[in-house]
Amino acid sequence: MSKVIKTGICSFGMSGQIFHAPFIYVNPGFEFTAVVERSKDLARQRYPNVKVYTSVADMLADKELELIVVNTPNYTHFEYVKAALEAGKNVIVEKPFTVTTAEAEALIALAKEKKLLLSVYHNRRYDSDFKIVRKVLNEGLLGDVLEAEIHYDRFKEELSYKKHKEVANPGTGSLYDLGSHLIDQALQLFGFPKSVWADIRIIRKDSVVDDYFELVLFYDTLRVRLKCSYLIREALPSYQIHGRIGSFIKTKSDIQEAQLQRGLLPNSPDWGAEAPHEWGLLHTTVDGKTVKQYLPGTSGNYMDYYQGIYEAIANNAPNPVDPKDAENVIRIIEAAFQSSKEGRVISL
Repeated sequence: MSKVIKTGICSFGMSGQIFHAPFIYVNPGFEFTAVVERSKDLARQRYPNVKVYTSVADMLADKELELIVVNTPNYTHFEYVKAALEAGKNVIVEKPFTVTTAEAEALIALAKEKKLLLSVYHNRRYDSDFKIVRKVLNEGLLGDVLEAEIHYDRFKEELSYKKHKEVANPGTGSLYDLGSHLIDQALQLFGFPKSVWADIRIIRKDSVVDDYFELVLFYDTLRVRLKCSYLIREALPSYQIHGRIGSFIKTKSDIQEAQLQRGLLPNSPDWGAEAPHEWGLLHTTVDGKTVKQYLPGTSGNYMDYYQGIYEAIANNAPNPVDPKDAENVIRIIEAAFQSSKEGRVISL
C-alpha cells in the first residue's frame, strides 16, 4: 500500500491488546506507532518499536500520528475524542460511542468541521454469526420478519476485575457495554424503530450497575427483543428470527476473541471460521418445498473494519461505521433507561 497510517492507541488493556493492536500490526496499511501505558510496559514487550507515552495528552502531541484509537472507559470517550479531533487526528472510538446523544452530536459536528474521520468500533457487525443472520435476511429466506430475539448472555456472579466497569458512573452497566452491540445489530438488520420498552435491573449480589436488561423495539409489524443477563448458565440461541414463511436459529459462535486471547494473529489460517456444530438452523419454504437444514457459517473478520478505515482515510471511501449509526444506539439506550424508570413505552 502506498500510504501507511501511523496509529496511536489510548490504552493497552484488554481492548488495546486484543481488539486493536493485532489488526493494526498485521495490516500493511497501518503502523502501530504509539500507545499510552502509565505504569506497565506490556506493549513494548510485544511490539518493540512502539513509542510509549504516559498520558493521552502527550501522545496527541505526537505530530507523526494520523489516527487515534480511543479505547478508554466509557465516560472518558467524549473528552478524549474531542481532544484528538482538536489535535487534527482521525479517530476510532470504542463502543459505546458516548454517554449521551448530546455528546455524540457535538463530536460528529466537530469531526465535520475539522474534515476528519470519526468512526465507532462496532466490531460485532463483523462476527461470523451476525454475518450469516444478515445473509439469510437479505436473501429473503424467511419472508416478512415478524419477530426477532437477540441475546448476549453470560454466567458470572463475581464482579469484573476491570474496576471502572463496576462503579456507578455515567455509561457503565450491561446496557451500555453489551447492549450497544445488540442495539447496533438490530438497527443494521431492521432499521430504526418507532418506540422502545425496557426492563433494566441489577441481579448480581454485590453489583451497583445494571447487569440484566430486556428491550422491545417496536416496528409496524415487527417486534425485536434484545436480552442480556449475567446469570444465564444454560444460554438460549443468540439469534431467533421468525418470518412469515420460516425461522432461523443461531448460536453466538464467533471465535475471533478466543483466537486473539490465545495469541493468534488475524492473518492466521482459518481465521474466524465457524465449526460445523455451530451452523445455524434454517427451517423455511423455498420454491414451494419445505427446507430444514443447517447453513454453513461464514468467517468473522474484524480486519474488514480496519481495512474499511484504511480505505476511508487513504482513498476517501465510505466510513465503515458512520457515527450517526452509533449516535442512534445511544439515543435508544437513553430512551430505554427512561422506559425502565417510568414503566412505559417511549416513542422515538
